[in-house]
Amino acid sequence: MNIYGYKRANGTYGVRNHLLVIPTSVCAADTAAKIAAQIPGAVSIPNQHGCCQIGSDLALTQKTITGFGLNPNVGAVLVVGLGCDGVQARAVAEEVAASGKPVEYVVIQECGGTLKAIAKGAELAAPMARALSTQERVAFDISEIVMAMECGGSDPTSGLASNPSIGYVADKLVKLGGSAILSETTEVIGAEHLIAARFEDDDQRAKFLAQVKSVEDRAIMMGEDLRSGQPTPGNKVGGLSTIEEKSLGCMYKAGTCPFKGALDYAELLPREKPGMYFMDTPGQDIDSITGMVAGGAQVVIFSTGRGTPTGCPIAPVIKITGNPDTFAKMPDNLDVNAGRIISEGVSLPEVGEEVFDLLTKVCNGQQTKAESLGHREFGIYKLTGTF
Repeated sequence: MNIYGYKRANGTYGVRNHLLVIPTSVCAADTAAKIAAQIPGAVSIPNQHGCCQIGSDLALTQKTITGFGLNPNVGAVLVVGLGCDGVQARAVAEEVAASGKPVEYVVIQECGGTLKAIAKGAELAAPMARALSTQERVAFDISEIVMAMECGGSDPTSGLASNPSIGYVADKLVKLGGSAILSETTEVIGAEHLIAARFEDDDQRAKFLAQVKSVEDRAIMMGEDLRSGQPTPGNKVGGLSTIEEKSLGCMYKAGTCPFKGALDYAELLPREKPGMYFMDTPGQDIDSITGMVAGGAQVVIFSTGRGTPTGCPIAPVIKITGNPDTFAKMPDNLDVNAGRIISEGVSLPEVGEEVFDLLTKVCNGQQTKAESLGHREFGIYKLTGTF
């Protein structure tokens, strides 16, 4: 099955063609946003980190923003740094440029301040934007698609209707040679044994179980109980009573196919080994989506029971709910009403095919509701404190 998108120099394919302006730290984020505002079609990311971080936390910030630059949905990149950031603009630019993409960088302190940096950034970005505007979509096989899967504001209908519908799509995509990523480590606790049994490789199974244990161990070390935050207050109001109940519903997004591997946060999915993967992300929806998109996902399917407007700066987010009442209340934000499985007796395969058809249309350029509303939420998972 063919999709039409944008071929990149490294052989990947994007379903969008963004000019991305990347601030290397919170200190450069406002300037980056002002540069992007000068260039029609450019987007920036509101990076809140990159300064006064240490060790693995600093490395994760650089890995994540670099991953956004490397994502196939990005056609060209402008990196904006302050100059004294922990993450340096030149380092990010060089790593992204190694993929063959057009990349430039601006350092605010070297330019002489905000106004001169904005002018320089716009001068460098404008030719890249014009070049992207001439690029035409080409046919590529759907096996090149990496689909991220997320759920947020879950209620019992998520496990009954919307998550199984996503699982249907995941199974079909994987059978066609594509890839899918299940995320949110806190939301597999209580069901991790069921997921672990689906790993083909013993080492990858052990890595996955270690990721789950690490989350629980960190909470214990801090003297906290994960169950005080999971399920969330909204989950409880919606009718989910325990973390195990929530996890058993969450895992339906992964369908039935075997797992190829376990990825660390923002780790690139290996193109040479497509299939179903798990990524170690937090339960926060936006941070989780950011990690998967940094790992190479070009499109996101997001299940919600209570409703959410969440989008992403560079990847289309398809919103699906299993709750007919939520779909009626939030029609501006939700793309698919899987709740018809519950309220109208529509079959799971029928809704699954509807969602898969929408997935292909979105990959071919159709806007999701989150895109049409300009939702570009972004957040990076933090491992340690900032000093």
